[in-house]
This record gives sequence, structure tokens and C-alpha cells, in this order.
Amino acid sequence: MLPGLMKGDYIITSKISVGYGKYAASPLPFPVKNRRLFERKINRGDVIVFIPEGDNKNFIKRVLALPGEQIQIVKGKPVVNSKKAISKFIATETLVNTSGEELLAEKWSESFNFDKHYEIYNTIENGRLDETYLYTVPAGHYFVMGDNRDNSSDSRVSVINGGAGFVPAENIVSKASLIMFSVNNKFSLLKPWTWFNFRLNRFFKVIV
Repeated sequence: MLPGLMKGDYIITSKISVGYGKYAASPLPFPVKNRRLFERKINRGDVIVFIPEGDNKNFIKRVLALPGEQIQIVKGKPVVNSKKAISKFIATETLVNTSGEELLAEKWSESFNFDKHYEIYNTIENGRLDETYLYTVPAGHYFVMGDNRDNSSDSRVSVINGGAGFVPAENIVSKASLIMFSVNNKFSLLKPWTWFNFRLNRFFKVIV
């Protein structure tokens, strides 16, 4: 979820903000089979935590299409109900991947209205997920994508292939709302001398 979320961010999530689905009391089962108890509206642009069907890991992605909507990715940009996302180029930045190699990333501001803007990364031109079919989101499901667009297994990838697929409403755990604090790569709970390796500029940062 770069650039908004980074490895080492400790985030606060809110279950009450979305209602209680079948993973609300994980690892214990919660007695909900369809949708969510005390269900609350999820909006386009919200960042949610969920567990894909047949998986046991928490995913965190951004909601881009709601139940019944149509979405297609065209030249790397989401188009929802024939409306293309508003994109504005910000800058080119240098990232370091998991292999320690540097790569260039274009940072863009993206929105579907003028009230909510978020930032994304584009690292590969004409990536394999930059062009998709036109999807219709099933009733009771959501279409999600990661903000690091070329390095995200999300609704563009089926569950059977390691992605998120369409996310059932009852599989949503919570909404991500706040970065409580953040530590850098040198931090380790087992090494007390690293406990001061904080990113102070990310304390109590609102997740947009």
C-alpha cells in the first residue's frame, strides 16, 4: 500500500465503522454468514482490512468499486461506471525493492471526487495488470486495489491465483483509520538498542 502505508506502520482499525462480519472475533468464529451485523456504509476510497475467501491472512487494500458497479483498468487507471479517475502527476521517486534494488516510481494523486484524494505509485509502464476486462461487481461484494499498483495482488487477481478477487461484505474485518506509530527497518523487538528507530513524522497520521 505504498506510498500511504509503509512496512513498520502500526495502524489503528475500526470494526464498528463497518459493522461486524464473520471475522470480527478472529480467530474465533463470529455468528454471521452473510454481510455484517450493524452494517455501515463503505465508501469508494476507504482503506479496509479483510480476509479473502479460502485464505487466513489479513489483506489491506483500497475500495474502488461498490456492489453492482462496473470497473475496468485502462492504461493503469481505474474507470468506474464509465467515469475515469482524476489523476495528477506529483513526482518521480526512487524506491528500494525487497531484493535491495532501486527502481523509479511515479507518484500520482488520484480521486473520483474533489473531497477525497489519495496517492498511488506506478512503477511499470504497461504492466500486466494495467489493462483488464470490464468487471461487474457482484451484489454484496467490493472491488479493491493496492495503492502500489504494479505490486499488488488485489481484485484484479482471482483468489485461486493468490489475489483478493471480489471481496464479500462479510469478509471485511475493519476500516483502517490511523497510523499510531511507525518504525524503520532497523527496529527489532528482540534488540532493545533498536527501540528508538521510529519514524516520528508518521506518528498519529490519518490514513486517507
